[in-house]
Amino acid sequence: MSTIDLSQRQRRTLTELVNEYQATDSPVSASDLATTLDRKPGTLRNQMSSLRSLDLVEGIPGPSGGYKPTDTAYEALDREPLADAESVTLARNYDRITATVDTIDFTTVHNPDLCRAQVHFQQSVRGFEKGDEIAIGPTPVANLVLGGVIVAVNESENMVILDVALLEAPIQEAESNTA
Repeated sequence: MSTIDLSQRQRRTLTELVNEYQATDSPVSASDLATTLDRKPGTLRNQMSSLRSLDLVEGIPGPSGGYKPTDTAYEALDREPLADAESVTLARNYDRITATVDTIDFTTVHNPDLCRAQVHFQQSVRGFEKGDEIAIGPTPVANLVLGGVIVAVNESENMVILDVALLEAPIQEAESNTA
C-alpha cells in the first residue's frame, strides 16, 4: 500500500467527509461540507476535484448526490469503515455520549508524574474543548476505563490528547484447569 501525502487542509476535508458519511450513510453535499468547514462551496468543489483525482472521493450525481469516501480514503486516514465497529460510552462534563474509539495510545506512561493518552475517534471531535473532563469505557475487549482532562484537540485527526487522571482495568482471575 502506498501512502498519500495530504496537506493539512486536504486531511481535514477528507476527515470531515468520512465523519459525515459515516454518520448519515449517504453522500455528503459540497454545500454541507463547506458550511461545516467554514469554506465557500466553490472552493470546496475545487478541493474535492483534487481529492477525486487521488481516488479518495467519489462524486455521486443527482439531486441527493454529493461525495462519498473511497476505500483509499479510509486507508489514507488510517481508518476502517464502520461495518462492525463497537462503540463505547463516553462521558463529557457529565453528559453521556456513544462514540466509536479507534485507538488509545499512551504516550507518556513511563513518566510516573504524567500520563497522557491520544484517543482517536471514528467521528468528529468538534465540540470537544481543551479543559473538558471526559471518561471513556469500559472498552469492549479489555474493559478499560479511562478518565481525565483534554489538553489538546486535533480535528483533522479526530483525536484528543488526554491528561489521564483515572485508568482502571478489571483484574482477570486465571481460569483453573482442575478436573
